[in-house]
Amino acid sequence: MTTGTPRDPSSVDNPASDVAAIEIRDLHKSFGDNEVLKGIDLLVRPGEVVCVVGPSGSGKSTLLRTVNLLEQPTSGSIRIEGTDILDEDVDIDRIRTRIGMVFQQFNLFPHMTVLRNLTVAQERVLRRPKKESQEVARAMLERVGLAEKATDHPGHLSGGQQQRVAIARSLCMNPDMMLFDEPTSALDPELVGEVLEVMQDLASSGMTMMVVTHEMGFAREVGDRLIFMDDGVIVEEGDPAEVLANPRHQRTQAFLSKVL
Repeated sequence: MTTGTPRDPSSVDNPASDVAAIEIRDLHKSFGDNEVLKGIDLLVRPGEVVCVVGPSGSGKSTLLRTVNLLEQPTSGSIRIEGTDILDEDVDIDRIRTRIGMVFQQFNLFPHMTVLRNLTVAQERVLRRPKKESQEVARAMLERVGLAEKATDHPGHLSGGQQQRVAIARSLCMNPDMMLFDEPTSALDPELVGEVLEVMQDLASSGMTMMVVTHEMGFAREVGDRLIFMDDGVIVEEGDPAEVLANPRHQRTQAFLSKVL
């Protein structure tokens, strides 16, 4: 993965920079008797890259999935660019077009070409004409370094290439922010770098990002803030390099001792 000059998220040219990209207050989520999120407060500024780390079962993915209501919170509030997305009158489908999400699995349609995977949502959700959708799709494939794969089917691509296609598909919707849920965890080690490089390029362009990850090098080099979660709460947060080098909380220290 390449490295570069650290970004200053406050310098991103965003006219709504005084409004949080994501604002979460006292968020709780239970599955039956199992409380997975236990009162999360989190503010993500426009252009900021927030990396979320922690042990399995700590609530990281559930937190991410509540941001676009793939999981319905039990209580609390979530605002996306100032809009209360839990308001029953909100058009959540419209909100979701502003939030790109990339999962562990690529979720590509195997029977469609790469190009068609990137155009179908544009045409059906954004109502873009076919020609414009294809132009956007080709531009996004170029951005992730896969312009030559437009006519291939997903099964002919490596895992890293499929994940880059999944990122390009999200970018085709022109999102204001991107959510990544362990995007490299399903990849062979030698393919991880190509996906992280695309994500770093996105961060450098000023994209607001929340990244659930176990890639501590990425968090240190690209993240503006590192959040450590355990047992449904945010235990510690701060500058990634500082948290990784000098964790204050004993639970953070114990976790990092096993992964660094």
